Amino acid sequence: MISENVALNPLDPKDLIHTFGMIGVWAILFAETGLLVGFFFPGDSLLFLAGVAASPVADAIFGDGTRLSLAGLMIGGPICAIAGAQLGHWLGARYGRRMFDKPNSRLFKREYVAKAEHYFQKFGPAKAVVLARFIPIVRTFLNPVAGVLGMPARQFFVWNVVGAVLWVDGILLIGYLLARQIYDAIGDKIDRYILPVVALIILISVLPIFFEFLRDRRARKRGEAVAVIAAATAAGAVDAARDAVDGDDHPHGHGGQHRR
Repeated sequence: MISENVALNPLDPKDLIHTFGMIGVWAILFAETGLLVGFFFPGDSLLFLAGVAASPVADAIFGDGTRLSLAGLMIGGPICAIAGAQLGHWLGARYGRRMFDKPNSRLFKREYVAKAEHYFQKFGPAKAVVLARFIPIVRTFLNPVAGVLGMPARQFFVWNVVGAVLWVDGILLIGYLLARQIYDAIGDKIDRYILPVVALIILISVLPIFFEFLRDRRARKRGEAVAVIAAATAAGAVDAARDAVDGDDHPHGHGGQHRR
């Protein structure tokens, strides 16, 4: 047991599930969303493999006695993710920007905070809290950023719950429902294919953000076009008014000379 724990790779979701089981999944969901040092944990791949580990083929993939409870994952997982995010929000509201007043290092970079703040201001508080769940690193730093920027705790809680349930239970169910097909196709070598599968999941999950960027860009272009048209119209109106004034002045001038 000691040798197994020493050989444990904390960034390998398969090792984490095999060693710590459901409690390990809960703990990492809390740490990744509530503690700034938890951003490097493999949240998406861990959830996907946890869904596989709750399926009927779990023992064949992970070894005998490693099958997890789907109900426990789908109930406890969102609760831990919600609690972690609420902690992050509270820390941000309590300590403010001085939480992030630290030099760049291998684990912390200021650009992580800047990216989270960008999403918060770009999409608005509610949408940002939900969408951030599906973006690695951002889902860790956006919670304290929301607290720093003054998002009310009750409002944050509502959208925190929505985002946590969609993210945790959504990816768990994908892993659970695809487990049999994956096992039939590749056997117990799932760790070789986990990264492409999770990359596809992340790609699908960030599509709403991509569409939001497109819609915002189109709206900005329409706004610029309307501004140009309005400016041209205003300029035309000014020129027309000036011509009208000049036209009124000239006839009177000619008339006065004619009368003289």
